[in-house]
Amino acid sequence: MPALTRWLVRTSFFYFLLGLAAGIWMAVEAVAGGGSLDWLFPIYIHLLVFGWLTQLICGVAYWMFPKYTLGRPHASAPLGWAMFILLNSGLVLRTVAEPLNTLRPGPTWGWLLVLSAIFQWLAALAFLINTWGRVKER
Repeated sequence: MPALTRWLVRTSFFYFLLGLAAGIWMAVEAVAGGGSLDWLFPIYIHLLVFGWLTQLICGVAYWMFPKYTLGRPHASAPLGWAMFILLNSGLVLRTVAEPLNTLRPGPTWGWLLVLSAIFQWLAALAFLINTWGRVKER
């Protein structure tokens, strides 16, 4: 199993636990009648969708899709690592900027959310470029 796959899958497990913990926190607050955690819901969704599912899918796809060539079975490792860094940078930036933008709206936090979305879009582009040639007929 390539190192990139191991990092993507293990990181996805971390975000899975973190996302579920956020869900538990929101549920406990709702039942206990505590303060509103509306700001946490977008983070909860991003942790589970981009942190867990997307990284798990990307890691397994990088490992399992048909070989790019016999000499280069996994296409570009540097592009794969760039995807990993961009996706996680965007996700971490989102988890910081989202609550700050909700609790103290301002252009700084809004622009950080835009930057986080750009990082995640670039990660998706890197994944597609790196994987496109591996989608082929037998």
